[in-house]
Amino acid sequence: MSLHLGLLVGYSAVLVGLGLWIGRRVSGTKDFFVAGRRLGPGLIFSTMLAANIGGGSTVGATGLGYRDGLSAWWWVGSAALGSAVLAIWIGPRIRQAAAAHDLKTVGDFLELRYGRQVRAIVAALLWLGSLAIPAGQLIAIATILNVVTGVPKYAGCLVGGVVVIAYFTAGGLLTSAWVNMVQLAVKLGGFAIALPLALAGVGGFDALARVQADNASYWNPWHGGASGVMYLALLGPAFIVSPGLLQKIYGARDDRAVRLGVGMNAGGLLAYAAVPVVMGMIARVRFPDLPNHELALPMILMHGVPPVIGSLGLAAVFSAEISAADAGLFMLTTSLAQDLYKRFLNPAADDRRLLAVTRGAAIGCGAIAVLIAILSPTIIGVIGIFYALLGVSLFVPILAGLYSRRAGTPEALAAIAAGVVAMLAVHLTTGGRGIAGFTPSLVGIAAATLAFTIVFLSWSRQGGPEREGFRRASRV
Repeated sequence: MSLHLGLLVGYSAVLVGLGLWIGRRVSGTKDFFVAGRRLGPGLIFSTMLAANIGGGSTVGATGLGYRDGLSAWWWVGSAALGSAVLAIWIGPRIRQAAAAHDLKTVGDFLELRYGRQVRAIVAALLWLGSLAIPAGQLIAIATILNVVTGVPKYAGCLVGGVVVIAYFTAGGLLTSAWVNMVQLAVKLGGFAIALPLALAGVGGFDALARVQADNASYWNPWHGGASGVMYLALLGPAFIVSPGLLQKIYGARDDRAVRLGVGMNAGGLLAYAAVPVVMGMIARVRFPDLPNHELALPMILMHGVPPVIGSLGLAAVFSAEISAADAGLFMLTTSLAQDLYKRFLNPAADDRRLLAVTRGAAIGCGAIAVLIAILSPTIIGVIGIFYALLGVSLFVPILAGLYSRRAGTPEALAAIAAGVVAMLAVHLTTGGRGIAGFTPSLVGIAAATLAFTIVFLSWSRQGGPEREGFRRASRV
């Protein structure tokens, strides 16, 4: 067994063991769903940043840096900007609503604010899109294991799936929050050591300046190849209203923990955003003819730094994928259990039964994510599906639900329908390129905002506050 593989196997065993040990403290769904609402700034920071630095931000973003140059910064940079908005405005307000009404999922908030119809529609959309998150991380894990050991993609997906399902099923958010602390320390330490050594190995920044790029915009920080500032429209809204991130905020003990924890997460993402870009450029110098740009990071860690450092770097990448995969699994399984099973199928289910259903959903959804990962070609492609759907369906209803007392069910339904239809129409008719510089996601959010506004004004002229949804708004 090679040094790299031995370290990854041992590290996986530590994560699973720690998860199972902490999972013994989980006594009900309040622990599993919202960690007993006891998370302080440190745990909020670590579990948020660990979830946000995943396959897209490591293997995927490094591949974008290899292919597109400086403009790849916007993949992680957009997530940082969205996280800053979440820390300052949205996070504290939705935590207050969650604590006051004992909310456990974003579906709980949507029903409180708009009614069960909106809850059901949004939940169904998220079930389709949420599988992309763990699937994307498993693709990244498989890519790493393929480079390290030569194992086929399906085997790598299975290995990653077993690890994340094992420790997440043990304790949900309570387990993830503590395991994520270990994962975050490994990933930040690994990249902090590997990056300067890899850069020195190719001759420093002077060597990067001589990169032979396929496109003339390689050094343009705003747009280059398929990357650029357009990622702000794709990722920014998703990182403001992501159910997985909002439900982590539900677990915060107070508003200060949200502002500090999520704010430090935003700062961490801003500091990290340049790392995969530089790593991609280093790989471009060292390995100019890679058949797949998403091999850039594994190749650097295998052949661009000393073996011990490479092993630490691979453990860092493995940590990133696993932590992001458990965040996706958390979002999906808690929604299935609370928004579908408890709300519609078995309202009389007690806490013990609901916890058992949640754990069963985690195993089933994890298995489906493994299958999707095996069949999907790229990390960025599969994760992009989720972010687009998330932004256009949730951004307008959640923000309006928090800040408008008069908006109700008709506006929310109109926004969701218009946003999703517009995004899909533009994506299908333009091949994902967008219209006049506007991406499908941006068009979808604009359509959702317009539909929401039109219906709001129309209903206001027909009697305003007496209509459905206003009384719910007054409780939030």
